[in-house]
Amino acid sequence: MELYTERMILRPWRESDAEACYEYAKDPNVGPIAGWPVHTSVENSREIIKNVLMADETYAVCMKEDNKAIGSIGLMIGKRSNIDIPETEGEIGYWIGVPFWGQGLIPEAVRELIHYSFEDLHLEKLWCGYFEGNIKSKRVQEKCGFVYHHTNKDIHWKLMDDIRTEHITCLTKETWENGL
Repeated sequence: MELYTERMILRPWRESDAEACYEYAKDPNVGPIAGWPVHTSVENSREIIKNVLMADETYAVCMKEDNKAIGSIGLMIGKRSNIDIPETEGEIGYWIGVPFWGQGLIPEAVRELIHYSFEDLHLEKLWCGYFEGNIKSKRVQEKCGFVYHHTNKDIHWKLMDDIRTEHITCLTKETWENGL
């Protein structure tokens, strides 16, 4: 399955994306604020692609002109989510390489995934989260219509083995349909 936006293709990850993935995921400004460790090698990125990013409903974010992976966006439905939600709801997660920050690419990708989630998958509610201090992720969620729901303080985040505060936002299908 591929999804298309004005500027991007959202497509399944491939092992051949390992070099491109590593190029952006090795930057310490990307992974840790999103809750995952920096990638340490092309082979490390390849393993993460195989074991994490090739999951259902997880897409490489690619510019149309070259189809090169510059980030990732995924939808985790029901039990696959980090949040305790029913199978009629999903959680969106995303990241993009630093050279592409500030261009509105992730909001564009998130809007397409919202449309797909509500129109094609018939989900009822979408969730998103960001860690304390990740203002860029907070802004993406606000731009895309997500509203604050609750905060989880002092949670142990296994991937980073640290303690974090996570803010959770949500968007209902009804709110989205009404353009609120």
